[in-house]
Amino acid sequence: MRRHLMACPERQAVIAAAEQGPGRTETLFHLQVEDAWRGDYWLHLEMRGSATLDTLDRYLRAIWLECCGHLSRFSIRGWGSPDIPMSRRAKEVFAPGRTFIHQYDFGTTSETRIKVLSSRQGKPTTGHPIALMARNVPPEIPCIECGRPARWLCVECLVVEGVFGALCDEHATTHPHKEYGEPLPLVNSPRMGMCGYRGPAEPPY
Repeated sequence: MRRHLMACPERQAVIAAAEQGPGRTETLFHLQVEDAWRGDYWLHLEMRGSATLDTLDRYLRAIWLECCGHLSRFSIRGWGSPDIPMSRRAKEVFAPGRTFIHQYDFGTTSETRIKVLSSRQGKPTTGHPIALMARNVPPEIPCIECGRPARWLCVECLVVEGVFGALCDEHATTHPHKEYGEPLPLVNSPRMGMCGYRGPAEPPY
């Protein structure tokens, strides 16, 4: 995806248009963001160097993570390594080749790996501090009952039986597990089935 974005004519046209518009030139970082344990969930973001880690934290919460207002942190290696203050600006911390860990919820933890792929000098392509350049297509998950495309997740299957209880529309209505409530909708987020997460897994802007 990195090479595709570098060569993509549409992406280059967006950059060229931004350079002709208002705004200041600054350092912009290309971030590859992926779930630390499930590589089929990923994002490619461009972040302003002037933006803070708190801005990135809020973006990740909105698109992937937020369920109950849990605490979160950035670090180099995760547990056992010091926190990086949320007030730090990207240009003070990021450099191509560096990798960081973001952790959300210190009980049922979602761990996200952030790799700085490159940086460039230019005008931002959007008025927002972070631009979403690409993300994964939602993985195709089969229903555990019939193999057809699933749209729902049984939390009881996941918590009690250790099975990712994906269900199609038909079997979501007949599935016997109700102790953990009705099945949750499958969304494009690695936090599915964790804590009270329900999505919608959409970018904040």
